[in-house]
Amino acid sequence: MTDTRPTTTTGPRPAATPQPTVRTRPFDPPEEYRTLREQAPVTPVTFPDGTNGWLVTRHEDVRAVLADPRFGANRRAARTGAPVPADTPLPPPAPGMFIFMDPPEHTRIRRLLTGQFTVRRMRQLIPAVERIVAGQLDAMASAGGPVDLVQDFALPIPSLVICELLGVPYADRADFQRNSSTVLRLDATHEEVQQAHLAMSRHIHELTVAKRAAPTDDILGGLVRDGRLTDEEVAGVGALLLLAGHETTANMIALGTMCLLGNPGQLAALRADPSLMDNAVEELLRYLTIIQFGLRRVALEDVELGGHRIEAGATVLASLTSGNRDATQFSGDPDQLDVRRPYSPHLAFGHGIHQCIGQQLARVEMKAALSALIDRFPGLRLAVPAQEVPMRDDMLIYGVHELPVTW
Repeated sequence: MTDTRPTTTTGPRPAATPQPTVRTRPFDPPEEYRTLREQAPVTPVTFPDGTNGWLVTRHEDVRAVLADPRFGANRRAARTGAPVPADTPLPPPAPGMFIFMDPPEHTRIRRLLTGQFTVRRMRQLIPAVERIVAGQLDAMASAGGPVDLVQDFALPIPSLVICELLGVPYADRADFQRNSSTVLRLDATHEEVQQAHLAMSRHIHELTVAKRAAPTDDILGGLVRDGRLTDEEVAGVGALLLLAGHETTANMIALGTMCLLGNPGQLAALRADPSLMDNAVEELLRYLTIIQFGLRRVALEDVELGGHRIEAGATVLASLTSGNRDATQFSGDPDQLDVRRPYSPHLAFGHGIHQCIGQQLARVEMKAALSALIDRFPGLRLAVPAQEVPMRDDMLIYGVHELPVTW
């Protein structure tokens, strides 16, 4: 197995600086990214875990890294900030965890899933998603405000949908949501993350074995019937989709709501013209970019990038959030939310062969949730001052821990 730890490049290069991680405003990335895009778009950095690598901040360069087969998926623990000792052995990716694999293994597993998440199939889900959304809104209306929009709306919607698609009992949500939270915590130890991953995989493995004995019509059941993956691989795929399928969209719905409430002119434009919602979803995805630190890749050979030589084995962090604020890519002021902004391809779902397989599902869920929410509660507002909303600075996926709202 190739050792993918960061290596030190030879020859003169700028001194490594700490990776920017501190936000000064809740909807904006660290301010240092603007300077880096303009002056040092490819720059050596020291990550919070003490290792060294390269940070890429311009939209064009981020796309280039993510599309270049000379940069592979990082087989190290893919966590910015996880305290992994430098002498820790580098295990291969867990079975089924295809986002940490390179072709041909990545291709072998991902191609079994692409047909499950096509635009056509996701559009067929719209009535079911809208029923789930309506049910959550009915429960909120019956309870009366204030409520926590995360627990009462944003989290249940994608959790219910992904459980139904995978064939995972929704009654198990407390366990998988707790383990997902551990995996995404920046202060979780390497051992805690491994144990949480293991617990999720074991649970899905038990379901996989049961589906082999009694076939079901869902994604896990389909993978079992197909027979090209081992039970361990099916369990890994299921755990990965379960985590990614609820955490990301839940945080986009909650953070997107908070962002719209903080931009009343944009919210009024959506209420006046509901046809803007498709464009608004893309703008919120771009503007908020909740994968807050980026995607790690490893140079599989020496690569020239932005005038620098990236040596084989070096870690490269492609900053999605910085790339999505690049003024050379987006018209107007990309640091402002504009639901009427002409669409330009953004990086919220990544790029290249690892681009999020569930992106169409996320779009369906966001549109259904936000459209119905602002229509049902025209007086929706925060129930606490915005500065008191607890932000997820401590998580790999950004958002809010809770969002008290009333109407």
